[in-house]
Amino acid sequence: MAKVASVVREIEQLREEIRRHEDLYYVRDDPEISDAEYDALLARLQQLEQQDPDQITPDSPTQRVGGRPAAGFAEVVHRRPMLSLDNSYNLDELRAFDQRCQRLAEGKSVAYVAELKIDGLSLSLHYEHDLLVRGVTRGDGRIGEDVTLNARTIRSIPLKLRSDASAAKRGKAEISESKSGTAKLRSEISQLEVRGEAFIPRKVFERINAEREEQDEPRFANPRNAAAGTIRQLDPKIVHRRKLEMFAYDVLSGERKPFATHWEALNWLESAGFKVSPERKLCTSIEAVIEFAGLIEAKRDELDYEIDGLVVKVNSTAQQDEFGTTSKAPRWAIAYKYAARQATTQVVDIVVQVGRTGALTPVANLEPVSLAGTTVARATLHNADEVKRLGVRIGDWVLIEKGGDVIPKVLKVIESKRTGKERSFRMPRKCPVCGGEISKPEGEVVSRCIAADCSAQLKGRLLHFASRRALRIEGLGESLVDQLLSSGKVRDAGDLYSLTLADITSLERMAAKSAENLLAQIEASKQRELANLIYALGLRHVGDRTATILAKQFGSLDALGRATVEQLDDVPEIGLTVAQSVRDWFDDAGNIELCRRLAAAGVQTKMVQTSASGDDSLAGKTFVLTGTLTAFTREEARAAIERRGGRVSSSVSKKTNYVVAGDEAGSKLDKATELGVAVLDEAAFSQLLG
Repeated sequence: MAKVASVVREIEQLREEIRRHEDLYYVRDDPEISDAEYDALLARLQQLEQQDPDQITPDSPTQRVGGRPAAGFAEVVHRRPMLSLDNSYNLDELRAFDQRCQRLAEGKSVAYVAELKIDGLSLSLHYEHDLLVRGVTRGDGRIGEDVTLNARTIRSIPLKLRSDASAAKRGKAEISESKSGTAKLRSEISQLEVRGEAFIPRKVFERINAEREEQDEPRFANPRNAAAGTIRQLDPKIVHRRKLEMFAYDVLSGERKPFATHWEALNWLESAGFKVSPERKLCTSIEAVIEFAGLIEAKRDELDYEIDGLVVKVNSTAQQDEFGTTSKAPRWAIAYKYAARQATTQVVDIVVQVGRTGALTPVANLEPVSLAGTTVARATLHNADEVKRLGVRIGDWVLIEKGGDVIPKVLKVIESKRTGKERSFRMPRKCPVCGGEISKPEGEVVSRCIAADCSAQLKGRLLHFASRRALRIEGLGESLVDQLLSSGKVRDAGDLYSLTLADITSLERMAAKSAENLLAQIEASKQRELANLIYALGLRHVGDRTATILAKQFGSLDALGRATVEQLDDVPEIGLTVAQSVRDWFDDAGNIELCRRLAAAGVQTKMVQTSASGDDSLAGKTFVLTGTLTAFTREEARAAIERRGGRVSSSVSKKTNYVVAGDEAGSKLDKATELGVAVLDEAAFSQLLG
């Protein structure tokens, strides 16, 4: 009896915990745990209920399809429930799904369609006589939210279906597709429902989170939550600015599917004007599905959107109907999930690393946790402001994420797990490596060690100094730099110019010929242009283009070093942030000594005058580039303007002469219209360039 009572208590505890996470995930868009951890809780509850079916209640999380609708939008009942999918996490479970399908098919062949499982938000779109009349979220699978105005802002959703959609594109199907024809579909059916997954591209997702940080708003944990938070905005203008996209994945007529195969439905959707995932495959066996899954996982990080696996569906619509559904999910489809990229773990300590540019980065040492196929024990906290925004303390439980080649990062603190024993973290007042001064200009979020002799920065600085866009010293790679530093022969870039043949040949794997070649490269680097030298010095915020502007303006390294913040700020395209950074660098005695030694070694520290091209047709004109040009890259367009004496600015003002607007031009085009600035399309821009 005691055992039964214990099971009942665990069931109730699990239900409460799952309900809390459902509320955080579906309603508040603020999850505390990863999808895999949520699935594990639900799987445990399902296991206990199956052992004692009398404990199953109508309000159990196992009996519902998904989350409930959020307040603020009218509710819409789906004509056909938008069911969730059963999950599989390994190939054995995927093969077990195939075996179930084979049994249900009773000897008939079964083919599958494999599609990407987009990390987004499901939508249902209603069309009447080819026109979009309603957009509805999935909601709880039975009742969704009317988000029509927001759906209309998504450019990949057609407001009117293509008139030539009857000429549906035929894929290279290995199985005969329906011969009913889409012309019959269009002539006999006036109402259609199209289902798809709305999502936010990776680059847009990062931009949104950056904007939220600037406004002291919490970051979205992942693109799925960003999409959910966006589609529920009451102001469609916000939705439009966030640039959601959608991949369509199904079409319905009433409660039935009008095509004989799912593959044919996808082809029709594409021909009707919908964006359909190009990464899909018609498979005659489960082994073909598995092969496709491996190929997609290998290129997962190359995609412009986040995925967490594949969706595998039986291709035949007739077989889908025969196999049927459970109360929660179809028996003819399954989600195959890749290794989790989010997990919860505990912060053991917070330490500070010093990078090449002197940036001080707080890093969380974690209790090791398996994530995306590797064991993770560290995660970046970016900077002191991020630590403050997250409110993370030593001892906290946190949600972390790993994506692509990026070091894992902390997404949020699980405050509900705090015990009171956690300890606050404070950034050091001196460089933790060399004890040097730290600079944190007003308005910046990163603290930096500005000492030129900081050992933590030396290797990175030397590699940067020798890089192609800097002084271009071929042959000075990581291994050689490591040896030069460890042997004490080089302490900074200035020491490179005092190296001898004996110094280099004494190092491992450095024969006389290789040493001579390196010395020749070092000698040649003395004649690089002043702009290359300024860039090579590694001043904060000074890229190669800014270095070119500074070189032209001041003419010598000595003059640049004497410039005041005000003089630097007056230079077009420089600004106060760069001006203060340059001044801080030259205020360090070690940096001044480095410049003196470089000049003494014969490194070119003055501007070399070159003959003008003679084309100054755009002299005195200021341009702003926005959108995507087809015949130019952004840098090519900039170079073409500057060769003719013009300048390119990053923002539109009354002083702007022209805004060059390509495809997908953004807010800069709106600003130009507001200020009455002349706008050039690509053809007019090309004509202006001659």
